[in-house]
Amino acid sequence: MPGKGNAVLKGDCKGKCHPSTINDSFVETRTHHFMVNGKPLYFNGFNAYWLMCMASDPSTRVKVTDAFQESSKIGMNLVRTWAFSDGGNKPLQTSPGFYNEDMFKGLDFVISEAKKYGIHLILSLVNNWDDFGGKKQYVQWARDHGGQYLNSDDEFFTNVVVKGYYKNHLKTILTRRNSITGVDYKDDSTIFAWELMNEPRCQSDLSGKFLQEWIVEMAAEIKSTDKNHLLEIGLEGVPGASDEARAKFVEKWINAHIEDCDSILRKPLLIAEFGKSSWSSGYTVEARDEYFGGIFNTAYESARNRGSCSGTTFWQVMAEGMDNWGDGYQVVLDQNPSTAAIIAKQSQRISSLCSSTNLEFSPVAVEK
Repeated sequence: MPGKGNAVLKGDCKGKCHPSTINDSFVETRTHHFMVNGKPLYFNGFNAYWLMCMASDPSTRVKVTDAFQESSKIGMNLVRTWAFSDGGNKPLQTSPGFYNEDMFKGLDFVISEAKKYGIHLILSLVNNWDDFGGKKQYVQWARDHGGQYLNSDDEFFTNVVVKGYYKNHLKTILTRRNSITGVDYKDDSTIFAWELMNEPRCQSDLSGKFLQEWIVEMAAEIKSTDKNHLLEIGLEGVPGASDEARAKFVEKWINAHIEDCDSILRKPLLIAEFGKSSWSSGYTVEARDEYFGGIFNTAYESARNRGSCSGTTFWQVMAEGMDNWGDGYQVVLDQNPSTAAIIAKQSQRISSLCSSTNLEFSPVAVEK
């Protein structure tokens, strides 16, 4: 999540126009475009890691509804959030294979409420960082319960016992029957995509071999149970220290990913995490609006020209009265009219692309 610099970006060759409701058709990819029912889809959305936690408590559940209601008013249609909380405070998974039903019912509510407001979800399945448990907690569980001698948290990616714990979590999430809708998660088209990990890093193997092998193994594990949903990794890019360095990095990073997805990978791209922190020196709302506007323009121009960038989800939206949850990046929509106006403009622009008769796509095989 943003917090390691003034601006943090994440993108994956992964990214819907705002419907009044979510239908039962799953989003697919056709070359470097997202499609549903044969029509192109574009996204304007946000991150909200806190949704399950707030929804698990009946006294704070309204915060989820408020966030979805306010965001849907300005056309946002995609939210990235956590489907994990491992050990520690308010856990979803209390220990390997054991789950807190109250938290799971909170996630059930998030999914059912998203559907009401025509919002798709990206559900992230574990954290690279220590917040909400992460790979550190999985490795510690293996030490405590699996009798494993593990030197590094990076053994999350290689240890058989740890990987078994994670695979069990995948199966538990995918086969969960929503207590509100009665629909298994793997069969719910409200879920746009699964994310293997929030910002995966394996610092002990900079060649990328261990991480890549883990990605291939866990992607196959998900697809063995769920062939309907899209899947992405959660990879990131972190800008330099100065404002000028960050601005150059952002432009170069996004354009490089668009070019690669256009011509090499032939997959759609979603810029899944970016933001400006009010805790940073020299921060102004105007600077944040300009930053958002620049990334929105890049995404829109790519989509308008039938490129791979199919949308964005900034970090992050919060509801009113969540000051103690803030990390400096939060946007409370009804308290930030200038930012909300820029977001609404982007929603209108991408919505017009969904219905454009100028977009034509060759009848090639759909890739999952």
